[in-house]
Parts: sequence; C-alpha cells; structure tokens
Amino acid sequence: MAIQAHMKTLNKRHQELEAKIEREAKRAASDDLRILELKRQKLRIKDQLAELRSQTNSS
Repeated sequence: MAIQAHMKTLNKRHQELEAKIEREAKRAASDDLRILELKRQKLRIKDQLAELRSQTNSS
C-alpha cells in the first residue's frame, strides 16, 4: 500500500503543478523560465509515476 499512497501523492503534486503552470501562463507578465521549470518538475513526476506503475504491474 505504500506505493499506492506515494502514487496518490505524486498525482496530487502533478495536478498542483499543472494549475501553477496555467496560472503563470495567464499572467500578463508571465515568466517563461518559471513555466519551463514547472513543466520539468511535472515531467519528472510523470516519469516517477510511470516507473511506479510498471513496478506494480510487474509484481
């Protein structure tokens, strides 16, 4: 169950990052570097989730 809890936490963080990206993009003076960093963080989480899914499917 620890993996499931970790996946839930990662999913929540992924959604939070998506919301931050959207808010930043809508700002009049949006920071492209900030958006890029948020997208990188989101991608790292997506990769972690994919790895966890493959581990749970292998078990």
